[in-house]
Amino acid sequence: MLSTSNVSLRYGKRVLFEEVNIKFNPGNCYGIIGANGAGKSTFLKILSGEIDPSSGEIIVTPGQRLAVLKQNQFEFDEFEVLKTVIAGHKKLFKIIIEKDALYSKPDFNDEDGIQAAVLEGEFAELNGWEAESEAASLLVGLGIKDELHYKKMSELLGNEKVKVLLAQALFGNPDILLLDEPTNHLDIQSINWLEEFLINFKNTVIVVSHDRHFLNNVCTHIADIDYGKISIYTGNYDFWLESSQLALQQAKDANKKTEAKIKELQEFISRFSANASKSKQATSRKKLLEKLTIEEIKPSSRKMPYIHFKPARTAGDSILEIKNISKSLEGEEVLKHVSFKVDRGDKVAFVGSHDISKTTLFKILMNELAADEGEFEWGVTTSQAYFPKENSSYFNVDLNLIDWLRQYSKEKDETFIRGFLGRMLFSGEESLKKANVLSGGEKVRCMIARMMLSGSNVLLLDEPTNHLDLEAITALNNGLINFNGTVLFVSHDHQFIQTIANRIIELTPYGMIDKRMSFDEYVEDAEVHKLREAMNEIVIV
Repeated sequence: MLSTSNVSLRYGKRVLFEEVNIKFNPGNCYGIIGANGAGKSTFLKILSGEIDPSSGEIIVTPGQRLAVLKQNQFEFDEFEVLKTVIAGHKKLFKIIIEKDALYSKPDFNDEDGIQAAVLEGEFAELNGWEAESEAASLLVGLGIKDELHYKKMSELLGNEKVKVLLAQALFGNPDILLLDEPTNHLDIQSINWLEEFLINFKNTVIVVSHDRHFLNNVCTHIADIDYGKISIYTGNYDFWLESSQLALQQAKDANKKTEAKIKELQEFISRFSANASKSKQATSRKKLLEKLTIEEIKPSSRKMPYIHFKPARTAGDSILEIKNISKSLEGEEVLKHVSFKVDRGDKVAFVGSHDISKTTLFKILMNELAADEGEFEWGVTTSQAYFPKENSSYFNVDLNLIDWLRQYSKEKDETFIRGFLGRMLFSGEESLKKANVLSGGEKVRCMIARMMLSGSNVLLLDEPTNHLDLEAITALNNGLINFNGTVLFVSHDHQFIQTIANRIIELTPYGMIDKRMSFDEYVEDAEVHKLREAMNEIVIV
């Protein structure tokens, strides 16, 4: 078991959390949530011992092993892939190194033989004989093919290294597993595999993630960093979100009787408990919810942006036609004979293992790159607003946010501009921040405000949820669901794609697949699997 005793963390006068006393019990999966900057990743680092708290202590049951998802992709560059995974079990890996050193000695003697026998015993106790097969199984589950297992880490691509480091954390059945954004850079098949792994994992899992679908599938509890405290709630992310919003509404309504509040919350808990029967973790979650008390549900202090895209005019039926576009970058073909039409009302999610293919197509459509061959034509009634994957160039200016946003607005009145900034949670002094000092999440919110101002009837968004907290992701999700124009977007967020898209286009360097269906239907579609196999391509979202 892992627990905290009066743990506090302060940076000068700023308090991230104060006197945290919580227990993380075996068999449970805890999703850590909180606004950007609340200290989610920092708290994981405290639990792992990477950084020390200002006061208090972390208590791990003696003899239990704690595993952490490493973030440094270059740390193991000189290791073979398979050995990198096994290195996740430090004690076992040390024994393997010592064994190899002994057996490679040219003057191996009786004393070495005795030492080798001791090491062999410890090796067997730690299931060392199954280590390579277990490591290989984890790698294959995450999409790392057999032919890569004996290559050096330095030979792998960035997203492949991420998968190896994840396999390293999962290796050897750790007692406590700490995962910071484990679904980043994973394809949908790998995410599904990881979900199944964690659902069946018998020990303690503590995870930070902005993927709502993932949190809903794997979490039995939510650890919310709010009000400078960390509170544990039973249930998954959706249950926490809905119940906290309900509690907040009730807190605002001073005239509502206590009995009515309790009844409404009890009805909500009952509905959720009933719905849990459809969940992969139905049995355990329902038992937990049966123990839930009304006092456990508290309103959240966090605010959700207001995101509403309103087209200045309605587009005609013809939106976009792409004919035979191909493009190579640095000698590698990333788009090959891409052709399709987009109709009014289409909300198209672009998926595929090659992120560069999707980004390149969007850049061509926005005239930031020229195609090697082929052409495209926007409908005469269309207007486009673009959210690029990389936005830093927009903020290399010495302007406050009011003047920054004013650049993109026909209406220059400060009150009008402040209104759009306020919707994105930049109110009062916040709106006078300099554009060149914003955090990643703040830049994204500014780019969304810029898109809202445009009045465009076609929106192109390349990975818009990167750097956003869960509240902002939900607000953007709802804004795009309610938008009555056309949307072309790239995302790795399962729930985001499933709830917005009515059409899926998968791009690969070898061709494309185009289906008018939901994302869940696309993932399960037998014809899609056959087409992908024919192109020798595995979908990665």
